[in-house]
Amino acid sequence: MPDQMRFAVLGPGGVGGLLAALLARSGDEVVVLAGESTASAIANGGIRVESRRFGDFTAPVRVATELSVPVDAVFVTVKATQLGDAVQRVPPAALGDGLLIPLLNGLDHVAFLRRSYQKDAVVAATIRIETARIAPGLIRHTSPFAAIDVGARAAAVADRLRATGLDVRVRDDETAMLWDKYAILAPLALLTTHAAANAGVVRTRRRDDLEALVREFASVAQGEGVAIDPAKILGFVDAVPEAMETSMQRDQAAGRQLELDALGGALLRRAAAAGVEVPVTRRLVEEIAARSPAPSTSS
Repeated sequence: MPDQMRFAVLGPGGVGGLLAALLARSGDEVVVLAGESTASAIANGGIRVESRRFGDFTAPVRVATELSVPVDAVFVTVKATQLGDAVQRVPPAALGDGLLIPLLNGLDHVAFLRRSYQKDAVVAATIRIETARIAPGLIRHTSPFAAIDVGARAAAVADRLRATGLDVRVRDDETAMLWDKYAILAPLALLTTHAAANAGVVRTRRRDDLEALVREFASVAQGEGVAIDPAKILGFVDAVPEAMETSMQRDQAAGRQLELDALGGALLRRAAAAGVEVPVTRRLVEEIAARSPAPSTSS
């Protein structure tokens, strides 16, 4: 395992800020890529983390508005709604031989990035965690779990992530890896957002919808050759802290643009292509869309 690697983190929000701080604390070189105001705040005060699992600490990191130095890997941790604009901060020429590791919600972002960068440079990965950016440079990690799955091409990166205390697995089944997270997160995000309620509420008062959603997601996954066990997904949802909220639910409460297309639209498109009926998913997506802010016209 290398003693040190060079990383960039595109989007120092809840996930990206935590990763940047943990990697910097472990001795890796880290540069955060963000807009000028966020970059200035982090340059002045570092990244402050509040976490029962990792402790409370502040880590100094470098900042930039665009990647201009060689790195071993760039973690892409922006929202799916921001991806098109955000990747302008990582010019393909600047990435060089580095890897691009997206930790976004949904299924479509990997293909999107492979259209803009060398296909082999983009390594699929997922993260299961609950974090929030309280202010620029202030990250609160609120879940007991913090787990990352990453493709085999990034095995050396996985070692550095593991050294921070994160739970890390290296996998070579990219499609299954993405679906394993998606089939848990998306139903929960859709229901918590639709109900404007936490996990504890929706898994009891909206149990029928939850079970139907999980079955629909499993049916579509099967069409892509991925076996999803609904019982295991329901068991995970039943085990998460009662007060857990999803990021899409919090975005709705704050009046921000939602990752509705990434979390709901992606399933509807795949279901239509496969001829699979997903009435509960469709109803929730349509009703959430009807009361949500119009999407930005930027790409």
